[in-house]
Amino acid sequence: MIELTEAARVTAGIVALSVVAIESGGAFLLRVVTGKEEVTEFQKSFFRAGHAHAGVLVTLGLVCLVLGEATTLTGFWRWLAQTGVLLAAIVMSAGFFLAAVGRGRQQPNRAVILLGVGAVLLAAGVVTLGVGLLLG
Repeated sequence: MIELTEAARVTAGIVALSVVAIESGGAFLLRVVTGKEEVTEFQKSFFRAGHAHAGVLVTLGLVCLVLGEATTLTGFWRWLAQTGVLLAAIVMSAGFFLAAVGRGRQQPNRAVILLGVGAVLLAAGVVTLGVGLLLG
């Protein structure tokens, strides 16, 4: 059995509570798809993508947090392995939502750059974790 450090346990607790925020995003999406919120097709697709990325990446991030405890990584590398995906969940979801904000928007605004930043965090986190697990 993997035993969590205090930092990992607290992080996992905070992340578990963040699911309520993701749930509220789902409530917003329900208003969008039922026509109670007026949005363009572009906005609808970006809002859906933001919500989906949040849910999936938070789940993967919790797995990475726990698996990082099974590595011998230390310092920055351990932090990246355990939290890179969680940061990607925040940054990528924010990128999808913020890039689509604005009445009648038909294409992303400059906040779309957050998608690339989030993708880098995601890749860095999973590669670091994978290497850490392979090294022991």
